[in-house]
Amino acid sequence: MNLLPGGCPVNIRKFVTPEIIFGQGALSQIGESAARSGASKVFVVTDQGIIEAGWVDRALYYLRNAGLEYEIFSSITSNPKDLEVAEGVAHYLRSRCDALVAVGGGSPADSAKAIATLATNGGELQDYEGVNKIRHPLPPMVIVPSTAGTGSEVSQFAIIVDHQRRLKMSIISKSLIPDIAIIDPELLNTKSPRLAAATGMDALSHAIESYVSLAATPLTDIHALSAIRLIFGNLKRSVFDRQDAGANHNMAMASLNAGIAFSNAILGAGHAMTHQIDGLLDTHHGETNATLLPHVMEFNLPVCRQKFDQIARQIDEISHEQERKGDFSERAIEAVSSLAMEIGMRKSLADVGLKKESIKTLSQNALNDACLVTNPRDASAEDIEKMFLKAF
Repeated sequence: MNLLPGGCPVNIRKFVTPEIIFGQGALSQIGESAARSGASKVFVVTDQGIIEAGWVDRALYYLRNAGLEYEIFSSITSNPKDLEVAEGVAHYLRSRCDALVAVGGGSPADSAKAIATLATNGGELQDYEGVNKIRHPLPPMVIVPSTAGTGSEVSQFAIIVDHQRRLKMSIISKSLIPDIAIIDPELLNTKSPRLAAATGMDALSHAIESYVSLAATPLTDIHALSAIRLIFGNLKRSVFDRQDAGANHNMAMASLNAGIAFSNAILGAGHAMTHQIDGLLDTHHGETNATLLPHVMEFNLPVCRQKFDQIARQIDEISHEQERKGDFSERAIEAVSSLAMEIGMRKSLADVGLKKESIKTLSQNALNDACLVTNPRDASAEDIEKMFLKAF
């Protein structure tokens, strides 16, 4: 531990982000950004929904204007799988591309990162599960998110389903942080209300889990609290009026802040648990998070009262009378539950299709997820099983 003059301790932590381009119309920067990253032919990773929404055609227009060649890969499902990544790697190598551009939600973004990893490091994706196992530099990556939720455009995470084990692998490395993140709130206009709700709850879970993480720092706290405040102030508006430009802008900023926070502070038990369900059932990650988050917060409450108190202060104006009484920590949990219900998220894990007989195995598997390491309260398999059952 280093000491400042006077004996104050200093904990040295790294804080990393890509170059960030944010604002209405920022998609127009995609060609110039890819070109100055050194690309001559880019591998565009996307999905059919983004193609049908017209965003890929617009991105290709800007790539062509920058003098770049490109190859499109869109064989990605909502929870990308190792087999899809392997197909993408073969396509990337065959096409002789020298950079990757992802346009879409977390699925194309995480897939692009995984493709980049295997194309330059070789082996199987399972070789990189865990923390800091990537040894060789990745090709340049530019990521343009189309949802306000995953934060993958700024994070050191790639989450991919192992189709044989039927669970999500967490691959965590600073090598996975893209070179450039381009956030254009206009891309949010084509999301459905349900997708807006689910991705917004995903961003909220990122913000809350990173804020209480054992690896949180004052720098990550600033971003986490900003995200929480923006989500509670704008998510309902964004869900109920998909053309509300102000709400979409603020949700894009919230997702960006939450992504920066969790990339540097990591996450917790909630994501360790949702990764297991999503891998088993191919559910939407945000919906699973919405169901589990209040129960994980309740479990963490005994060691997080002060931080939950601060979360509550981001949500509500605290009156002088409430200030006098002091503890608002439980209000934070109630507010998360209410928000999820108001925007139409499923109420229980039974609603997403989980069977009780799967819970014991999922609880054991969650112990091996890297996100559990930074949960503020130690959780055994029995603790995790109890949380799953409370959410059932």
